[in-house]
Amino acid sequence: MNKHSIELSEEQRERLEHVIKAGQVPARQIMHAHVLLKADSGPKGPNWSDERIHEAFGVSAATIWRIRCRFEESGLEDALLRRVQPERPEKRKIAGEQEAHLIALTCSPAPQGHQRWTMRLLADHMVQLGYVDTVSHKTVWEVLKKTNSNPG
Repeated sequence: MNKHSIELSEEQRERLEHVIKAGQVPARQIMHAHVLLKADSGPKGPNWSDERIHEAFGVSAATIWRIRCRFEESGLEDALLRRVQPERPEKRKIAGEQEAHLIALTCSPAPQGHQRWTMRLLADHMVQLGYVDTVSHKTVWEVLKKTNSNPG
């Protein structure tokens, strides 16, 4: 018997079957519903092993284990839904003062020989001016999109 066994109620089973049949939720949620239904060790459940679930759906053993743990610890909704990811400000390349410099740069006239700022030009100038060591044009675009800025 699995350490994190799952016993679904009739209501939970119906909810999971509805999630799968409706197909109106993210694929991850549908996959979690499949795993929970097959792992059900209740009287009406198939009680599949993790290995069999892996073979049938291609879900990693770690994912199956996490789904089982989350069901046991927090219930059906937590096992189905993706957890909200926390903000990671330390991973942001441009933040605070650097963001202010970028916005000020976009508001300034474009460099000689250019009609307007491009994401690559902005990224290059941020490095040239010493605001950042390195930054990609995609990062510049994401920051400007987040702040609803328009360099054109």
